[in-house]
Amino acid sequence: MSELLEERKPLKMVTCGGCGAKVFISGDLAPLATTPCTKCEHPLMMPMRLRQFEMIAPIASGGMGTVYRAFDTTLEREVAVKLMKHELAQDPQALEGFYREARACAALNHTNIIHIYTFDEFEGQLYLVMELAACGSVDGRIEREGRLPELDVLDIGIKVASALETALKHNLLHRDIKPGNILFNADGEPKLVDFGLARNTQSEAEEESVWGTPYYIAPEKIMRERDDFLSDMYSLAGTLYHALTGHVPFEAPSIDDVVAAHIHTPLTPPNSVVPSVTQPTSEAIAQCMAKKPEDRFESYDELIMVLTSARSQFLIDHFRNQASASATAGQPGAAKKWWRR
Repeated sequence: MSELLEERKPLKMVTCGGCGAKVFISGDLAPLATTPCTKCEHPLMMPMRLRQFEMIAPIASGGMGTVYRAFDTTLEREVAVKLMKHELAQDPQALEGFYREARACAALNHTNIIHIYTFDEFEGQLYLVMELAACGSVDGRIEREGRLPELDVLDIGIKVASALETALKHNLLHRDIKPGNILFNADGEPKLVDFGLARNTQSEAEEESVWGTPYYIAPEKIMRERDDFLSDMYSLAGTLYHALTGHVPFEAPSIDDVVAAHIHTPLTPPNSVVPSVTQPTSEAIAQCMAKKPEDRFESYDELIMVLTSARSQFLIDHFRNQASASATAGQPGAAKKWWRR
């Protein structure tokens, strides 16, 4: 019995991501393996070291691999590390997608595009180290809140449109804009992620498959017509529509019906779904989702200008309502205080 106890590895203390408690876990756990927290049942992970990066907890998992919250012991900062699935390492197409994401993001320098720090391989494990944005996604907020406040949606739209404009200046299309690909950092800034499907605008290669997420995909992509930045604009508007109303632009019994609706079904304006949505915001999103690309905004600059105008109008209307309510209540100073906040 004593020999068995001596062979056991010492306990490892980790911080629970659920309740924040310091908890000891068995040293016998394999790296990246999890066990329930003894206090709140939240999964606790056995940390793993990859060069100077210590993986602390999983953040998200996708088709290409798993993203972990990690700590850079050299620069003493938190980062995100994406580990590529081992089974995909021998798949040339999967490898190209992983390299594409690394190169695409590394070429872009914008506040609202996730920053890439390094791309490397260690003992056969491919990994990508990037800026940490672990405070949820637009998708998560929709799931929790039902729908987002109009001002938040406009802010996200303006910032992500600016990010896409920067990508376009580098001849890059994202091609998979959706709520799950817009994350938030600790300061609440939206960060565009997942450039695994990105394509150069100057590429002449024809693709056999249609890439994108059915609920937000542009009609021209479905019809196998050449997509450009206006397809990304459509997908961004579809994402904003979902965030603003709590509903995807087209709801149908099957994915095939959803896809068909993008081509044939007229869009219900956002303010017909949620009457409190202001007319300028509703019109901007509806124009971005015009069936014909030429009927959308001619540039991201124009879209940003229109969204910024809608944001200003929203704030002016909100201020007037506050002032009116204060005057009715006999509190003339309240409106001024709100305006200074």
